[in-house]
Amino acid sequence: MALCLRYGSGMDDPSKPLTERIIGAAIQVHRALGPGLLESAYEACLAYEFVKRGLRIEKQKPLPVVYGDVNLDCAYRLDFVVNDEVVVEVKSVERLTHVHDAQLISYLKLSKKRVGLLINFNVKWLVDEGIRRRVNDPK
Repeated sequence: MALCLRYGSGMDDPSKPLTERIIGAAIQVHRALGPGLLESAYEACLAYEFVKRGLRIEKQKPLPVVYGDVNLDCAYRLDFVVNDEVVVEVKSVERLTHVHDAQLISYLKLSKKRVGLLINFNVKWLVDEGIRRRVNDPK
């Protein structure tokens, strides 16, 4: 099975309204806290904001690696799975790199989820610098 990973706005994507709600929650947290805190602080506030907005969340969801017929518990954890549909990875780093993208893409493949958001709160302008949306399209 080949995978096609799209890097785009997702204008025709049915998950777009949900990702917009998630991004809205992240913007609210960023406006209140600003950059410079630990990832755990943003995660806690984002969880609160998700629940306040009526979103169903799973926090620190275990993610096994399936190799052949074996499930390997490699201690991978998804920061959030929202409405059983979107993987959200929270960061508080100087800048997002290809390693962060690769992590999200791997998590999408392993979890068999289609859409992921990578959110870096350690930036001045969250929307311009801190959010990446990825789509995993099995072909």
